[in-house]
Amino acid sequence: MAKQEVTYNDICREIRAGRFRPVYVLMGEEPYFIDRITDLLIEKVLEGADRDFNQIILYGAEVKAAEVLNAARRFPMMSDYQLVVVREAQLISDLDLLTNYVKHPLASTILVINYKHRTLDRRKTLAAAVEQNGILFDSKKIPDYKMPEFVTSLLQQRALTAQQHVVPMLVDSIGNDLELLNRELDKLEILLNSQATKRLTPELIEKHIGISKDFNNFELQSAIAGKDVAKANRIIHYFGKNPTAHPVQATLPLLFNYFSNLMICHYTPDQSEKNLMATLGFRFPIQIKDYKAGMRNYSAMKVFLLIHEIRIADARSKGMDATSTLTDGEILKELLYKILH
Repeated sequence: MAKQEVTYNDICREIRAGRFRPVYVLMGEEPYFIDRITDLLIEKVLEGADRDFNQIILYGAEVKAAEVLNAARRFPMMSDYQLVVVREAQLISDLDLLTNYVKHPLASTILVINYKHRTLDRRKTLAAAVEQNGILFDSKKIPDYKMPEFVTSLLQQRALTAQQHVVPMLVDSIGNDLELLNRELDKLEILLNSQATKRLTPELIEKHIGISKDFNNFELQSAIAGKDVAKANRIIHYFGKNPTAHPVQATLPLLFNYFSNLMICHYTPDQSEKNLMATLGFRFPIQIKDYKAGMRNYSAMKVFLLIHEIRIADARSKGMDATSTLTDGEILKELLYKILH
């Protein structure tokens, strides 16, 4: 039976409870989770006074595996643990030399290896040894469709509440760039510190992050779903005037995702709100609102044709249609006409 994949929340829960593993290899394409786990270990393993003697930070660009081994084999001074953090470990070419140590790690050493943007080969002995005696964590990017749920959970962790459109605005503007999202929430949290109710509003987002509460991809999707021709055209016109802030490459995937999901809704036998939410992986009723409107306004055949038109618009925006001389703004306007008429 395959070993169950350890999750980010599982690891953080253990660390906060003071249960440490002798080896952590934190690898993968999403640096946010790697940095958060490492920061938590730095905070929890040693008290402030012990860090001077028992915390070692190494960088892969500056060390070889032998130096990591020497550090890991030291014993702590007047402390139960020593913490050895290896940042940028993906730059260490001979990392496999750690295998024998990982097979028999010191209980008094917490070895943390940051292996960003790459993954260890799980077929090799080092990865197997880490899984046997420590934590091998693959930090993966969060898919766009799961970002609203993640942003909501992040707000809950920070004891922040949000008005209805705040989460979609953040997701629309920031996407799945978790480091940027975290920095923006830090800024907003500081601004709200003096207020009794820490509640995010679209106006606050617009003022301090620069996301328009009226002209964004979420509002465009909502206008298209409800066939609000005037509103949709105003938004597309605004996008055309501000192509840097609203690139076509951000809008087209959102439209493709919306109409692809709408096709799924059309062919789902049980079209109750509860079942549609479960089918699309949504947690909140507001997420299904645009799909219920879209099912009323667009037939399954129309949706099928529009998915094809979005593919064509995407090819044009990437210069794959040699006959097209349209700007990105004109491509969007033409596509919007085909959607709404």
